Amino acid sequence: MSKLKIAIQKSGRLNEDSLNILKECGISVSNGLDQLKATVPNFPMEIMFLRNGDIPQYLKDGVVDIAIIGENVLVEKGNSITVLEKLNFSKCKVSLAVPKTFEYKSIKDLEGKKIATSYPNTLNDYLLKKGIQAELHEISGSVEIAPNIGLADAICDIVSSGSTLFKNNLKEVEIMFESEAVLAVSPNISDEKNEILNKLRFRIQSVLKARKSKYVLMNAPNDKIKEIIKVLPGMRSPTVLPLVEEGWSSIHTVLEKNKFWEVIDELKKLGAEGILVIPIEKMVL
Repeated sequence: MSKLKIAIQKSGRLNEDSLNILKECGISVSNGLDQLKATVPNFPMEIMFLRNGDIPQYLKDGVVDIAIIGENVLVEKGNSITVLEKLNFSKCKVSLAVPKTFEYKSIKDLEGKKIATSYPNTLNDYLLKKGIQAELHEISGSVEIAPNIGLADAICDIVSSGSTLFKNNLKEVEIMFESEAVLAVSPNISDEKNEILNKLRFRIQSVLKARKSKYVLMNAPNDKIKEIIKVLPGMRSPTVLPLVEEGWSSIHTVLEKNKFWEVIDELKKLGAEGILVIPIEKMVL
């Protein structure tokens, strides 16, 4: 049977997050230290650990079938590659930054300036859309040092917490786009491997849905159940079970994390008590 070949970053935060989501999908990874390949004993898959910047070309050439990769890398090197799923981790921004002493008012202030970047294609496209002409210096590695050594007036780089900019006396002035880890697919994937991919996507979607949700149990007076159900944006209809104490019931539902506290406040006002919140491991819909 064919094996689905997946590429992930060989080291760093994206590597850890990628292995974690595979683990949550029930996929056991057998790999030793510094190995470039890993076997999967319980799923028809082979994992290749590669440099992030090399992955788009491996996808284009069909050397790997799929990859977990930063969206920012695809925008720079693999804009012909199809994204199947946004994975909601390893989030960052691709931004323009200038020295704190730079009196920046708008993108027009970068006209004719020198900009250092590891993302020349992304930056060139952005400046073209804005009608700005600048001198680009492509740098691999520590881009943020360029203004301090007089190489550039500004930089274009990924920004996570902003601490690296702060340490180098830089300030973020333009967010070009926001990025996160994505599941990308090779244009050359075979029909047989596509069937395996569909099984993997089903597992990933179940994990992602669970990560965004909480299982909530509460006790409520029977005369308030209808009002409580109206404020619950859960799955279809909640489960309602009678309690031993007369006039009370237990209500079970699922809430999305981003609506959680707002809904909990409403439930308390309506008389809900003993509210329990439980993490969900998987959600199969």
